[in-house]
Amino acid sequence: MSHNNTVLNQVVRFFKRHEFETLARKYHVGQQFRSFSRWSQFTAMLVGQLTGRKSLRDLVDNLKVQGHKLYHLGTRDVPRSTLARVNEEQPHQLYKELFHKLLGRCQTIAPKNRFKLDAKLYLLDATVINLCLKVFPWASYQKTKGAIKLHVGLSADGYLPEFFDVTTGKEHEINWARLLKLPTGSFVVFDRGYTDYDWYQTLMDSGIFFVARLKDNALVEYFKKRPGRRSQGVLTDQKISLKGIKGSLRLVHFIAEDGNEYRFVTNANHIPAALVAELYKERWQIELFFKWIKQNLKIKAFYGTSENAVLT
Repeated sequence: MSHNNTVLNQVVRFFKRHEFETLARKYHVGQQFRSFSRWSQFTAMLVGQLTGRKSLRDLVDNLKVQGHKLYHLGTRDVPRSTLARVNEEQPHQLYKELFHKLLGRCQTIAPKNRFKLDAKLYLLDATVINLCLKVFPWASYQKTKGAIKLHVGLSADGYLPEFFDVTTGKEHEINWARLLKLPTGSFVVFDRGYTDYDWYQTLMDSGIFFVARLKDNALVEYFKKRPGRRSQGVLTDQKISLKGIKGSLRLVHFIAEDGNEYRFVTNANHIPAALVAELYKERWQIELFFKWIKQNLKIKAFYGTSENAVLT
């Protein structure tokens, strides 16, 4: 584990110990620990991730062997029963808030989005992580399947996950999206899975610009047609209205280089039609983000079966 131990040292340096301990006190239930700590839990989970431990027993056995190398990180030998109990009982929200602390520091050095917009650009999507329903009965998804769903709002500034949550697999994406507090003037891009005209109206009323694919069965009333620039792939650029939405919208009919055609609906009338298509194309970055997570994080090797243990 010599290499992984070096990596662990580098990872731990990103987290301020006093900040962590403040959060640990905030998110503690029950009696105080005698010898264990949330920091020990944290370092144990990091070791499990970095070394690809396949079970709680495997992780604890590895920690025993490497105990002398972990001592200087402020942790010690971790009893399996204690770690299992802490994973089950102590609130996972500690790590969610810890993530936001780290995110804030990353945002200060993140590059701006490549479109040079004077506003934030967010890319929304969700991905399903399958679980065994018999082992995780709380994660009901389909009749015989279990799953959790990772919802992400990726900022185009550095492609950082500024908004995220984990729900059961049954939770629809739009339910999560409605709860987002997006800044006024920002842009948000999403696929047809987020189609909800009431939410569209809320975004418009809040001064937030959206770009989405228009559903094939949408009831559209067409008004003014703007000339499209076929050299940029824009076939038509029209003013439309959708039943159930107050005010007009914009429909950009775009043809990609591969010949596939797309219809994008947006309330951003102040940007070029070709940019509307480019903003939607940027949504591919969140697909790459999910792919990276599934390739690099051992998210299917959970060290507990309860919802709290999985989210930890």
